[in-house]
Amino acid sequence: MDLDYLLVIPSWKSVGILVTFFTYLAIAGSVLPAKLVPGVTLQDGSRLHYRCNGRFLSTIFFSFALYSFFVEMGSFFVISERGLELLSATFIFSFLVTLALYAAGSKSRNQSSSLKPCVTGNLIHDWWFGIQLNPSFLGIDLKFFFVRSGMMGWLFINLSVLAKAIQGATLSHSMILYQIFCLIYILDYFFYEEYMTSTWDIIAERLGFMLVFGDLVWIPFTFSIQGWWLLGNKVELTTAAVIANCFVFLLGYLVFRGANKQKHVFKKNPKALIWGKPPKVVGGKLLASGYWGVARHCNYLGDLLLALSFSLPCGISPILLPDLSSYPSNMERKERRGSLCREVQRSVDGIPETCSMENTAILLLRQRIYNQQFGDHFAFSA
Repeated sequence: MDLDYLLVIPSWKSVGILVTFFTYLAIAGSVLPAKLVPGVTLQDGSRLHYRCNGRFLSTIFFSFALYSFFVEMGSFFVISERGLELLSATFIFSFLVTLALYAAGSKSRNQSSSLKPCVTGNLIHDWWFGIQLNPSFLGIDLKFFFVRSGMMGWLFINLSVLAKAIQGATLSHSMILYQIFCLIYILDYFFYEEYMTSTWDIIAERLGFMLVFGDLVWIPFTFSIQGWWLLGNKVELTTAAVIANCFVFLLGYLVFRGANKQKHVFKKNPKALIWGKPPKVVGGKLLASGYWGVARHCNYLGDLLLALSFSLPCGISPILLPDLSSYPSNMERKERRGSLCREVQRSVDGIPETCSMENTAILLLRQRIYNQQFGDHFAFSA
C-alpha cells in the first residue's frame, strides 16, 4: 500500500463516499423485503420491531462490488487508496453524530422507555455512554443501523483491498486466507442478523460515542488492518500453518456461533432443547446448559479465536496485536458491569450450590436492570 496516497485530512470525495454509503444502507434497508423481528418488551409496554434484511443488502452490495471490479475497475480502488482519509472522515462523523445525539437527548421531554433521557450531570459520561436507549432518525433505529453499517463497511474495505491486490499481482495465499475468513464471518452476521436484536448492545446500552465509534470506526477500520498490511507484505505460509489456521477459525466459529445461537434461542423460548436436552437453569433465569454450562462467556472465547485466525495469515508480526485489541474493550465492559455486581454481591443470601458467587451477583444485577428497562418477563443467560 503506497502511503503517499493516504491523506489524514478528509477530502470532499471521502465525504461523498461516506454519504453515498449511508444513504444506500438507509434507503435499501427501508424498502427491501425484510423480516420484522420484535425486540424486547420495554418497561412502558412498547416494543421495537427491527427490519432484518441484511441478506438482501449484502447480496446487492456484493454484486455491486463485482460489477465495479470487472467493469469500472478504477472506481473500486478508491477505498484502498484513501484509507486514512476515510478513517478520519468517519471519525469526525461519529464525533458529530454523538454530539447531536447528546444535544437532542438532553432537550427531549419524551418519557417513553426508548427515548427517556438518562442524564447523570457528567458531560463526558453522558456523551460517552449516551443518554437515550433507542434514538431514531427518519424512522430508522440508529443503534441497529450503525452496527449494520460497520459490518458492511468492513466488507467494503476488504473487497477493495482484495481488488487492489489482484490488480497489483500481489495476491498471496495469506491474503486469500484472511479474506475468506472475514467474508464468512461478515456474511454469517447478516444471515443471523436477527440474533443481534437480543444482544446487550441493542437491549441495554444507550447510544453514545462508545457504541457509535465502535460500530462505525473500530469494526471496519481496525478489523481490516491485516488486509492493509498484507498488501505491502508478502507472507509465505507452510501447508501445516494453513491447516492450523483453518482449524483455529473453524473452532472459533463453531464456539462463537453456537454459544450466541443458544443464548438467542433461550431468550426467545426458555424451554427449547439445548444439545438435545432440556436446558438447565439456575435461579429460574440463568442458562447453564450447552456452551453456557461449560463457561460463562464461551462467546468471547469464540470471538478471540476468530480474531486470532484473522491475524495468523500475517505470520509472526506486530499486526497480530490490533485485532486482538478487541479483548480489552470487551473486558472493560465486563469490568464495568462487574463493579456493579460486587455491590449486589454483598447483599446476596441463599446462593445455590450450583451457582458461583460471581454468577449469582450477575444474575441479580441483570434481573434488576431488565426489570427496570424491559419489565419482569424476560429470559436471559449469563
